Amino acid sequence: MTTTNTMKHIYKAGAQPDSPTLLLLHGTGGTENDLVGLGELIAPGAGMLGVRGNVSENGMPRFFRRLAEGVFDEEDLIARTAELGAFVDAAAAEYGFDRNNVYALGYSNGANIAASLMFHQANVFKGAILHHPMVPLRGLELPNLNGLPVFIGAGENDPIVPKRETEELASLLSGAGADVKTHWERQGHQLTRTEALAAAAWFKAQA
Repeated sequence: MTTTNTMKHIYKAGAQPDSPTLLLLHGTGGTENDLVGLGELIAPGAGMLGVRGNVSENGMPRFFRRLAEGVFDEEDLIARTAELGAFVDAAAAEYGFDRNNVYALGYSNGANIAASLMFHQANVFKGAILHHPMVPLRGLELPNLNGLPVFIGAGENDPIVPKRETEELASLLSGAGADVKTHWERQGHQLTRTEALAAAAWFKAQA
């Protein structure tokens, strides 16, 4: 059994050999296909690696367990973070994409595990687009994220992610050296088209 069999996923090669690959990480109850359309909007021609979380919460896929709304099972989060990191390494070897040219694209639960990967590993991504993330872990010394481009999309009226939570995450990432752009919508937890278009404009500027 290859390591890439450990997580249900889809892979679509990029248009060019040097195209970036987007690691697509869904929100609670999503699947490996959920963010393909978003990925194509943000990064036309990029490779797509869509992954389904291995945890089930009342039949809804997630990337790690939680004890309550906004309260993470930290032990499980740390283990699942390592599992996902190993999976991406294995997928790069199996499918032949450049492991150093991978951008995370996550929403909600998926954005949280993407942030956790950055909290644990300096060069895990070339950049990250996090839609409505939370602080994955506190009390952790972050690696050197010098110059890492990160886009955070957030809702001013998000009932799940308070404004201060978004600001704390941006501050932690910036403090570790990341180049963070926070985009605010006057919305709740849903992902809006204007937020997606802002992420696309940000991504284009990275190229």
